[in-house]
Amino acid sequence: MRSLPRWTQPFVAAFLLGALPLQAATVQPPTAQETIAALARANASVVGVRVMVADEARSAETLGQHRRGSGVMIAPDGLILTIGYLMLEAEQIEIVTQDNKTLPARAVAYDLATGFGLLRPLLPLRAGSGVSAAVLGSSQPLQPGEALMAVTGPQTSDDGEVSMTRLVSKRAFSGTWEYHLDTALFTSPPLLGNGANHSGAPLFNQKGELVGIGSLLVADASGQNQRLPGNMFVPVDLLRPILVDMQRSGSSPQSHRPWLGLNSSDQGGRIQIVRVSKDSPAELAGLEAGDVVLAVDGTKVATLAEFYKKLWDRAAPDAEVSLTVLQGADVKTIVLKAQDRLQTLRKPSGI
Repeated sequence: MRSLPRWTQPFVAAFLLGALPLQAATVQPPTAQETIAALARANASVVGVRVMVADEARSAETLGQHRRGSGVMIAPDGLILTIGYLMLEAEQIEIVTQDNKTLPARAVAYDLATGFGLLRPLLPLRAGSGVSAAVLGSSQPLQPGEALMAVTGPQTSDDGEVSMTRLVSKRAFSGTWEYHLDTALFTSPPLLGNGANHSGAPLFNQKGELVGIGSLLVADASGQNQRLPGNMFVPVDLLRPILVDMQRSGSSPQSHRPWLGLNSSDQGGRIQIVRVSKDSPAELAGLEAGDVVLAVDGTKVATLAEFYKKLWDRAAPDAEVSLTVLQGADVKTIVLKAQDRLQTLRKPSGI
């Protein structure tokens, strides 16, 4: 297992000197030894994740055929939480333990709505592998400025990294790829290093509790149009209500929703299409990059959040959707038959 003195000393020193937010005055703050022990246990829950997908997989074009990132064990039976796009359409999955052992794994679930993914090793994690289950915490008490610990899992080429970062903001996030969270965690400084090591990286609070899973590297963690590189983490609070469904059926009910196959951006009250997925409902309907979405089912939309929520506000994922679109100088009404995104993807063995 990785040694901790290099990073625990400044982290704990900052806590004891009051640079980190203090607990309520009526609660006895933890000792340095207790803080070190909690962070060491958190560190011991992290694994590396390696994935290979087939050439013909839809996601290979945008996410690549070979992917690597991190995961965190959340149950004694070896259940591992990661970010779902790592394992999307996986053909082969491996985890790397902290004693540099590589084990085959299978996909348990991919949740489109939250972005979470679940894995389980095909072989039991043996004693001495350096991996133990993390304690699930909550992001709700976190305040901007609070110091947090982000960890990347080991890979064959490196041992992973343990980094101190700070919460910059908690706010809604709308992804260009038909994805929205009402609350996401934004931290800075960012996780850097080799490859997309932010993918699936767990975020821990000062008690060593898991509070988020790494999703993106962002240019502005503050959301105030200033250059502040950082990361976006999906709050672990979103996992609790859907964990049983994910293990039972491979996703949550919220993941089965209309999908058009658009990548879009919103600026100045305009939703502009920047990419159309191949063989998607949007491509089949004639939508193109550069088109501007004005309304959904006759209701005007000016932000990605408004667009997505109106799109998803229907009972069936394959329902018809009416878009009012500006194509060049012409305003058109285009009716599409949406799809259930999960049904368009190759399912990894296991799900």
